[in-house]
Amino acid sequence: MSVLNDIQVDCTIMLGSTTLPIREVLKMSRGAMIPLDCKEDDPTLVFVNGRVVAKGQIRVAGDKMSLQVDDVVRREG
Repeated sequence: MSVLNDIQVDCTIMLGSTTLPIREVLKMSRGAMIPLDCKEDDPTLVFVNGRVVAKGQIRVAGDKMSLQVDDVVRREG
């Protein structure tokens, strides 16, 4: 077993983002809709430790969500 197998990394899947005034956040309740800065067919970004490592598309099957990786971003340098 490799020593790398036990190293923890922070993985974030980003659908989109937005900027909201705090007053809007404070007014939110269950079911609130937050508009994002992306379109339905825009790629979803995969970040590992703060760096983009892949792009893909969200897939939904029943009550399960997953990410289909379409492109692995090569590191420059």
